[in-house]
Amino acid sequence: MSAASAALPRAAMVRSFSHTLTIYAKETKYEFLKLLRLPTYSVSIILFPGMFYVLFGLLLNRGKEADGVSVAAYLMATYGTFGVMGASLFAFGVGVAGERGLGWLQVKRATPMPPFAYFIAKTLVCMAFSFIIVSLLLVLGISFGGVHLAVAQVARLVATLVVGGSAFCAMGLAIGYFAGPTSAPAVVNLTYLPLSFGSGLWIPVDMLPSFLQRLAPFLPPYHLGRLALGAVGAGGGSPFEHWEALMGFALICLGIARIGFQRDEGKSYG
Repeated sequence: MSAASAALPRAAMVRSFSHTLTIYAKETKYEFLKLLRLPTYSVSIILFPGMFYVLFGLLLNRGKEADGVSVAAYLMATYGTFGVMGASLFAFGVGVAGERGLGWLQVKRATPMPPFAYFIAKTLVCMAFSFIIVSLLLVLGISFGGVHLAVAQVARLVATLVVGGSAFCAMGLAIGYFAGPTSAPAVVNLTYLPLSFGSGLWIPVDMLPSFLQRLAPFLPPYHLGRLALGAVGAGGGSPFEHWEALMGFALICLGIARIGFQRDEGKSYG
C-alpha cells in the first residue's frame, strides 16, 4: 500500500507532450492578459517609444540624416531598442519582485506546473509586446517619416529587436530577485534610463561626451542598438561581435538571477 501511495505523486507528474504545451500556452495567455490589463505597463511601454519617436524622429529632425540614413530611420532602430528594453525590464524586474513580495512564486513552486513555464511565459509575453512596439514604430516611420525599407530589412529589424530584447529579460530577472517590491520600479528606472542614454539610443553615440563614447561599447543596449541600426542600413559594425556581447551579458544576468532564486528557496525551505 505504501509503495502504491508513493508512486501516485510520481505518476501524476507524467504528462504528455501536448498536455505540457497546453500548460505553457495557458500560462503565456494569462500572463499576456494580465500585463495588457495593467495600463501602467501596457500603455506606457507601447506609447512612450512612439511618442518620443514622433517628437524627435518625425517633427524636430525631419529631413536630417545620421550615420548615412535619415534620422527617422536611425531613431526607428534606436527607439525600438529603447522600447524592447523597457518591455523586458519592467515585466521581469518589477513583475518578479512584486510577485515575490506577494508570495506568488512560492505558490507557483507548490503547484505541479512545470518549473520553467513561469519564466518562459514571461519571456514570450515580453517578445509579444516588443513586436507590438517595433510594429508601431515601423508604421509611423514608413507612413509619416518617409522611411523606405525592403521587406527583408523590415523582417531583420523586427527579428533583431524581438529576439535581442530577450537578453534584457535576463537582466530584469536578476533585478526582480534582488530588489524588493517597492524598490524595483526605482531600480529599473535607475538602470534603464542611464543605460539607454549612454548607449546612444536617444542621440547618436558620436554626439555624446567623449568619456561616454568610450564607455558605450561596454553597455549591452549599445550592441542591440548597433544590430538594429545595421538592419536599417546604418553602420552597425560586426553582427557576430554584437550578438556575442548580448549573449554573454544574458548569461551573466542569468547567473545572478540563479543566485537570487537559490537564496529565496533557502529562505522558504532551508
